[in-house]
Amino acid sequence: MSVRAFAGYLGVAPRTVAKWESGGTSTVPRPDTQAILDTALSRAEPDARRRFDLLLRQTGRPAPETPAGPRYDYEAWADDLDRTLACLGRQEFPQAQLLLDRWLGRFQPNSNDTRGMYLYGRSLRLFGELQQDQGVISGPLSAQQTYRKALSVFTELGTERRVAQLELQLVVLDEMAGRLESAARRYESLTADERLSEHDRARARLWVGTALSKRGLNESATRHIVPAIQRFESMEEAADWSVAHQKLALAHRGAGDLSAAARAIDVALTHRAGDTPMQKVRLATAHAHILLSDRVTAENGMTLLDGCARISSQYGLMHQLRSIDSIRRTYERQTYDE
Repeated sequence: MSVRAFAGYLGVAPRTVAKWESGGTSTVPRPDTQAILDTALSRAEPDARRRFDLLLRQTGRPAPETPAGPRYDYEAWADDLDRTLACLGRQEFPQAQLLLDRWLGRFQPNSNDTRGMYLYGRSLRLFGELQQDQGVISGPLSAQQTYRKALSVFTELGTERRVAQLELQLVVLDEMAGRLESAARRYESLTADERLSEHDRARARLWVGTALSKRGLNESATRHIVPAIQRFESMEEAADWSVAHQKLALAHRGAGDLSAAARAIDVALTHRAGDTPMQKVRLATAHAHILLSDRVTAENGMTLLDGCARISSQYGLMHQLRSIDSIRRTYERQTYDE
């Protein structure tokens, strides 16, 4: 592979691989990076592993030491995390829970076992995402606490990007809990955080706009959302580009510009990000919110909102269900007042 291709395969920056190459045998990767490399080696074809062993013997360097403590099937663990990620994408929460419990209940944290700790941190993060998707965002057994545990693991490993990603996820929970002013400030600071990838910084920019829009600062919100759309387009991130138009539509609606809101939601509907229950509910709820803003389309909006509520109940999307109920109550109250 080229330096760029190998970096993309590992999920690290191209300059990191270039630094390894220039350093030669004197290079000593950080523990989290070593865990990534170990996983890549374990998944390589047998011929590739034999070539690796031959090159290692030629350098005269000893084989890596096996950490003390229990032995785990790290390859199976990594495979289960891939399966968990797929389950979360389809909102198959019971299966995702089963896969994560298999390892979180078995692994004994050990700072000498860098590979195990790296997989443990990833497992905690995915468990946090499971709790977040189910709307369990605060309290002693919540996404907030799980993310904090994962943050502690990756801080110990010195994995700066993973740490920053978890800091970003914790801000998302603040936004979900209604702490919009502080969330907007933290998102803003993360838009320029070099620990994050360009993609994550663009998402932070989008979420600044989301938090401002929820506060009613819709014109300010569009000044963040539009640049995020442009960055997603330049990076060819089609899913985020579509979601950003959905957020833009809601900001226009909040500003009272229903024509602009309709145009933006049409873009999101035409280029929808996917067809999972979560994606369906988020997009349809935004669409319904806009339809409810006009008496002519309000009945269609309420029908669409009822469908969103059924899907949310079916898949346990409790945060979305609470949002749907809030939209419905607000509409009914406004209708009654009129």
